[in-house]
Amino acid sequence: MSVIRPMQATDMLKFNNINLDVWTETYGINFYLAYLSRWPDLCCVQESPSGRMMGYVMGKAEGLSTEWHGHVTALSVAPEYRRMGLSRALMSRLEHVSDEMYKGFFVDLYVRCTNSVAIEMYEGFGYSVYRRVREYYGNLGIGKGGRDEEDAFDMRKPLSRDPMRRSVRLNGRDVLVSAQEVS
Repeated sequence: MSVIRPMQATDMLKFNNINLDVWTETYGINFYLAYLSRWPDLCCVQESPSGRMMGYVMGKAEGLSTEWHGHVTALSVAPEYRRMGLSRALMSRLEHVSDEMYKGFFVDLYVRCTNSVAIEMYEGFGYSVYRRVREYYGNLGIGKGGRDEEDAFDMRKPLSRDPMRRSVRLNGRDVLVSAQEVS
């Protein structure tokens, strides 16, 4: 049986089977270590009995006043372990910690507007589109001068401190903002 456990620095040496997927945003080791040192309770992995990494989630707590929230920076499951409920379990843990320990009003995440599989998955977890962020993702500079080209949906799920659901809106897909407005 697999186990969800807190992420450790040495886990980063075992992420290749997860991070080589085209939809996975990858970061430098300093980025991972910064999250792990600042928000260790919002970073966890799912590991098989053999020790193989199955997936991970990394998050942080941020914002001011009623905008205080948990943020999903990265969620990824290795292709061979998808459609087994691992993403839901990892997200549930991050949401629980964001709610109980950090007392957030909501959890948010950004997802490419073209990633319909992930959008549908997050909607199934109770997230909804809060707004569309223009030119959030870069095109890696290939043939376009390095401009940011792809939009993202800012998706949110209210937590227990937001019983009136003020952190979500019904028409989020119609609300456009620039990437500079969310920095």
